[in-house]
Amino acid sequence: MTNLTDPHARPRRGVLFMPGANARALEKARTLPADGFIFDLEDAVAPDAKALARLQVCDALTKGGYGARERVVRVNSLDSPWGDADIAAIAAVAPGDLDAVLLPKVEGPEMVEQVVSALASHGARDDLPIWCMIETPMGVLRVEALAAAWRARIGALVMGTSDLATDLHCAHTPARTAFLYSLSHCIVVARAYGVAVLDGVHLDLSDDEGFKASCQQGRALGFDGKTLIHPKTIAAANAVFGPDSDAVTWSRRVIAAFDAAAADGKGVVLLDGQLIENLHVTEARRVVTLAENIERLENA
Repeated sequence: MTNLTDPHARPRRGVLFMPGANARALEKARTLPADGFIFDLEDAVAPDAKALARLQVCDALTKGGYGARERVVRVNSLDSPWGDADIAAIAAVAPGDLDAVLLPKVEGPEMVEQVVSALASHGARDDLPIWCMIETPMGVLRVEALAAAWRARIGALVMGTSDLATDLHCAHTPARTAFLYSLSHCIVVARAYGVAVLDGVHLDLSDDEGFKASCQQGRALGFDGKTLIHPKTIAAANAVFGPDSDAVTWSRRVIAAFDAAAADGKGVVLLDGQLIENLHVTEARRVVTLAENIERLENA
């Protein structure tokens, strides 16, 4: 079973944004079944609450209680009045209490280089994963250069479809047609460079069916999971992006049949009339590993 300390092996079915200035939300997160939390110091926090949010998030991380769930802090950009103070604060958080830092509106490798330098200058550990929000047209265009330059440090790409819609002058529609190029392009880059990729948030909390459809579309496109803005959406995201019991059972049968055939010197095998080859086994092992890591996360 893969260790959950491996940043590339974690379940990320639903990752919930938590407003850093809301102390009750930070406390409630300890009881929520999301796979991860993004403690937000940026969009969800008013300018006059930035300092309080920074203090509360660092205190919450130090206090712990989030189990094995991923803990990520979204900082303000370095060209804002709050970015450097955010970096300094999270650099002081103990390595075991913080899993990654999320950068807003990343538009190329230079922006990551600036943050990596800032983290180092404040004494942060040199292997702290960087997550990058892709939420502008330039970010979409330059995402491959970003991944190529920082593939060893980037833990995930996170789609920011709300800001992207504004810049594209497009509408949010159920089919998300206007976003399909941007979404698919970022997924291709993520898979080519071995980083996780998360779908953007669904803004209409009254539209449960629309949210489920958005999750289903995201999974069909190839996302690892979805970013969320309300706890009520966690269960649906977990259900859509997690393998169901039938898929896990079938995958285990595929692995067992292929391993048995390989032991007999055979490269292919028939299972219930279906031809099983290496590519099917690779996907089966991914499904089983994900299922095992979900179980491990939920029982931690």
